[in-house]
Amino acid sequence: MHKTFLKAVFGIAVLASLLAIPKYVESPYALHMMILLFLSVSQGQSWNILGGYAGQHSVGHAAYFGVGAYTTMMLMHTWQIAPWIGVWAGVALVVVVALIIGSICFRLRGPYFVLASIAVAEILRLCAINLTTLTNGAEGILVTEIPAFKIGGRILTDFSTKVPFYYIGFALALLTIGITFWVKHSKLGYFFQAIREDQDAAHSLGIPIALYKNIALVISAVLTSLAGSFYGIYVGFVDPSTVLGLDVSVQIMLICIIGGMGTLWGPVLGSLVLVPLSEGLRSNVFTEGLVKAGLVSADSKVGLFLKENLSHAHVLLYGILVVLVILFMPDGLMGFVKKLATRRKREAV
Repeated sequence: MHKTFLKAVFGIAVLASLLAIPKYVESPYALHMMILLFLSVSQGQSWNILGGYAGQHSVGHAAYFGVGAYTTMMLMHTWQIAPWIGVWAGVALVVVVALIIGSICFRLRGPYFVLASIAVAEILRLCAINLTTLTNGAEGILVTEIPAFKIGGRILTDFSTKVPFYYIGFALALLTIGITFWVKHSKLGYFFQAIREDQDAAHSLGIPIALYKNIALVISAVLTSLAGSFYGIYVGFVDPSTVLGLDVSVQIMLICIIGGMGTLWGPVLGSLVLVPLSEGLRSNVFTEGLVKAGLVSADSKVGLFLKENLSHAHVLLYGILVVLVILFMPDGLMGFVKKLATRRKREAV
């Protein structure tokens, strides 16, 4: 009871602190980092429902991310439909896409399912490139102005700053965490976990495997679509490589692998690692830090090499990080934390 109370107090304190950040932090870059963190948490939690709890390791979640992003952006760009309406059009479309994909791909297992999920995302990426009348092809879709959000003629926000995006991202992250918590502790989640552990045993117990796989996929795809729509609205630009590329799917999956698949807080920990690492590499923060520390000269061959190439090396470092996690922390950061906690309890006894 005492521990539960302390956890509740800690959770309320964290929520209050996150809600108050925009009031006290004026740096647009700091808010940008927090928005990216919320987006990453949403992506990771979305994949976690299908890959972590149901055990279906999709490497094609860029398909649902891209469908949500493109639908919202196309409706806003071509027909001037407000994004908060276009988001739900994207959700409706992604449900149809997910059911079609699930009816085909869930006939496969293991590596064959993984390859099929990659193929589906690649097909959609090629469609986005070639259907130029709808998607503007490889040039992508650019939206320079988001309409103000009004209720009854009253403007609630005009999206002129990052603050509205901060709170939308925060709400989306809380939504995905809440749905994951519900799935984990519901009968539905127990069915998902039974399928993950042994599909044949689950089938012998009377669990309709195909049905629950598709339910997991639809929930995961809908949440991923919402994340994709939010990304498109926030950035104001989408193209096939940024929302439908294989690296998008890999990054979504890595959030859970590093943090811990099938855990509630694993995607949060994974995001806390990957987002600063990714942004630090792309903005050359690490190179500048080495130069300021005097470890590398800015004019030396090593300094120039790092400056020119380190910003593009995030995919390579992701791979190295995954190898290290698999070797030394096979259950992710959450598994590592739990082992440390268990060890300390034993030592205390």
